[in-house]
Amino acid sequence: MVKLNKVAFAYAKELVNQGKLVWDERDAWSEHQPSAQQENDFIRSHGIQEYAKWHLGIDDEEDEQTKKKYKFPYGDFEKVHRCAVISAESRAGQYKHHDIELAAAHLHGMIDESKPAARTRRARA
Repeated sequence: MVKLNKVAFAYAKELVNQGKLVWDERDAWSEHQPSAQQENDFIRSHGIQEYAKWHLGIDDEEDEQTKKKYKFPYGDFEKVHRCAVISAESRAGQYKHHDIELAAAHLHGMIDESKPAARTRRARA
């Protein structure tokens, strides 16, 4: 069963609050997501636990030490990508992983609110 990775969700919120994000469009994730080689290099350098922090979902039926255990990536190991969060939100909804869908929706809102133009609009309202 796939469930929310609470550690990753907290980490993602922290990164957004620090401004470590990319305001990209929905369809950009296919171009922005790390390749399998980049994932392997990251795991080799930082370990599987750090890799896990970049995924909103955990599949408790998969082996702890495999990439297959971690689902719904939200960034590129440096920054949160808006396109990845939107993709995770959509796919989690499709597969009825409501806790992950809600977490991704929360991140999506945080990202959109953090955009300078959104702050300016709020200040004038």
